[in-house]
Amino acid sequence: MNIQAFVNDFIILAPPLLLALTFHEFAHGFVANRLGDPTAKIAGRLTLNPLKHLDPIGTLAFFFIKIGWAKPVPVNPQFFVHPKKDMLWVALAGPLTNLTLAVLSAMLAKFVWFLASVLPATPLVAGVLVPVNGMLIASVWINLLLCIFNFLPIPPLDGSRILVGILPDKLALSYLKFEKYGFILVLILAFSGILSKIILPIISLVHRILLS
Repeated sequence: MNIQAFVNDFIILAPPLLLALTFHEFAHGFVANRLGDPTAKIAGRLTLNPLKHLDPIGTLAFFFIKIGWAKPVPVNPQFFVHPKKDMLWVALAGPLTNLTLAVLSAMLAKFVWFLASVLPATPLVAGVLVPVNGMLIASVWINLLLCIFNFLPIPPLDGSRILVGILPDKLALSYLKFEKYGFILVLILAFSGILSKIILPIISLVHRILLS
């Protein structure tokens, strides 16, 4: 492993990754709280403090297998008036927040490019704009990755919760029985390269569209 390259990647990728994971989990907790479930708030997870959401293994995994995760925000559907429908909205909140961040990051990246084209080419300008631009471009990719990855209908990813909210009750209950095997399946797909072949073409396409 090239240590210097890893350190450079870490400096550029760590801030947008922490931001993406934090907003993803905060969105779940915020929507759950608005729908009547105070579990995340009581647990101290209704916050934008990254340290409250950080999963060290999930963060490091991003740099090695390009898939990362945070500590899931606790949600108790028993507080919801309509548990099935409300869980669907809670599940949607995370990926949609990442999609929003990807779009905003792309807009800011274009603005930084514009500044770079009109400001004098000084070392100070280059020293600020180049890393900021790198972080914004990385933010687009990371947020698209989290959005599309979490939309996969594999328990316990958000896509499975969304699917449960759509399926008839009997099918939904049968589907949830596979949840205990879901994380293992995700790891197998990630390490085998199958997961990358599924989601990377989609991410690359949307990434090009947003930054074009």
